[in-house]
Amino acid sequence: MLVLGLRYVVFLELFLQTAEKHFMVGHRVTYYVFTNRPTDVPRVPLAEGRQLVVLEVRNYSRWQDVSMHCMEMISNFSQQRFLLEVDYLVCMDVDMKFSDHVGVEILSPLFGTLYPGFYRAACEAFTYERRLQFQAYIPRDEGDFYYAGGFFGGSVVEVLQLTTACHQAMVVDRANGIEAVWHDESHLNKYLLYHKPTKVLSPEYLWDEQMLQRPPFLRKLRYVAVPKNHAEIWN
Repeated sequence: MLVLGLRYVVFLELFLQTAEKHFMVGHRVTYYVFTNRPTDVPRVPLAEGRQLVVLEVRNYSRWQDVSMHCMEMISNFSQQRFLLEVDYLVCMDVDMKFSDHVGVEILSPLFGTLYPGFYRAACEAFTYERRLQFQAYIPRDEGDFYYAGGFFGGSVVEVLQLTTACHQAMVVDRANGIEAVWHDESHLNKYLLYHKPTKVLSPEYLWDEQMLQRPPFLRKLRYVAVPKNHAEIWN
């Protein structure tokens, strides 16, 4: 598992505690945590065969820069160590908690998760990057699903290809002085539109109860957002 924390390290203790109860229970798991505050990483008891690895990364002043550099960090570490150490990467935001079972049913060569706000919407309503000059551009007559940037993954090889492609596209945009509307998530959606995932997870795997009322057909919410004050965290 790859945990995208950085300044959100304050959420890591709850994340790890709930992951130990619900995530891949009974299986070997390595939690790779990206953070610029390694000394603040909490000590949480882990089950046998499970370990925590802290990967220190540089600080960024803007949350947009953190978002934009996530793909670069995943790509770099995939080449440096993930290919040698694990078979699958599950990339997740840390400002969340597990509330039900999440197991090997999610694993596939390449998977994405439906964004909860758009799972019933027509593709015309998706907030894809629609401006032609951007590398994440998707024409208005194209699209199928809108994927959440907070929960995706697959084999290390597939994730490396995805993150490398997204990072390269962001480098082009940066050289042109522009940023896609939803940063790394916009590039993720462009990639998954033209490189179809082998598995698509329902929004029960990523839900925000503060923003959305739970529909009756979602019998379980497996991974849910934790209430937060973004301004307080970043300041």
